[in-house]
Amino acid sequence: MLQVFKKELNNFLNSLIAYIVIGVFLTSVGLMMWVFTDTSVLDYGFADMDTLFSLGPYVFIFLIPAITMKSFAEEKKMGTMELLLTKPLSDWQIVIGKFLAAFSLVIFSLIPSLIYYYSIYKLGNPIGNIDSAGVAGSYVGLLCLSLVFCSIGLLSSSITTNQIVSFILAAFLSFIFYTGFDSLSALAGNAALLIKQLGILYHYESLSRGVIDSRSITYFASLAGLILLGTKTVISSRRW
Repeated sequence: MLQVFKKELNNFLNSLIAYIVIGVFLTSVGLMMWVFTDTSVLDYGFADMDTLFSLGPYVFIFLIPAITMKSFAEEKKMGTMELLLTKPLSDWQIVIGKFLAAFSLVIFSLIPSLIYYYSIYKLGNPIGNIDSAGVAGSYVGLLCLSLVFCSIGLLSSSITTNQIVSFILAAFLSFIFYTGFDSLSALAGNAALLIKQLGILYHYESLSRGVIDSRSITYFASLAGLILLGTKTVISSRRW
């Protein structure tokens, strides 16, 4: 697994994908937080990072599929998938190695955004007038969200040889998982809360309030694990 992880991470860092993803994420969020008048912290007048944590998931819906789209699709297209499967690695080691590499790149893209937190912390009146617990919970929520989006991206990449198809499918599924259940709950009547709790948005908003609820953490971990199991099943089918 470690070999796959290192190989995938090196491939990311030796290509433009990693730097484009990190640059696009930081630039887009930075513009929305500091420049655009409708979402700027300077115009809003409150020391918070709601702009990052409300718009970040929608940015990730497109950026994470861009990271994962070639994970398996390129292997199959280039004919190296069979070579990978013949190595002394289990299917789980291959899947988890690629998953951790993609997730690590997401973490790398989030780390520079701490500069935004420091800036707002200093701009607060008085200095430090920011809900740090809420910010920490929101970062945990973004990381948990990334777990699911990365697993969706790998699943999409495993079922096609076309990177564009993988990207579109992953972005579509990520959007549905993020907002679909919340939208469906509006039509569900008495079962609205139950259906809403099945979606990502409910648990993401729960973590964003600064309360690290074990139920939400378990939800994200279970959902990501279930999707990765689907990816492993698709990869294993090539051995049948």
